[in-house]
Amino acid sequence: MSADAKIFIANDVVIHPDDLEENFIRSSGPGGQNVNKVATAVQLRFDAANAPGLPERVRERIIKLAGQKATKDGVIVIEAGRYRTQEQNRADARARLTALVAKAAEPPPPPRKKTKPTKGSVERRLKTKSGRSTVKKLRGRVDGD
Repeated sequence: MSADAKIFIANDVVIHPDDLEENFIRSSGPGGQNVNKVATAVQLRFDAANAPGLPERVRERIIKLAGQKATKDGVIVIEAGRYRTQEQNRADARARLTALVAKAAEPPPPPRKKTKPTKGSVERRLKTKSGRSTVKKLRGRVDGD
């Protein structure tokens, strides 16, 4: 995945390279003494609220799915510092963004079909309730006639 290529998620969902902004920051992950000198972690910013390649339905869902990764302005911030090189962290951040957009682009699940309990199950439930009722009534105080 090159840095200047469009990322195709679905038929109508595309991430343009102009919508992505990458900043390299110092990583807290592996790297030994090198970690204090080299900025290998990447902070990927994707302006989902103004991205032309996203339909409105996907735009709303991606901001909702991003949770705390999304700002109030609709910018999604993904930080990747898992690896020791900038290239691997860049690929990791883009893969995580692609997975998030793909999840948002999925069609919503079909609505749940309501079902009624069977006649036998209703009768069994009422029978056990009446059985418990009689057991509890028998726990009362005994009259000493």
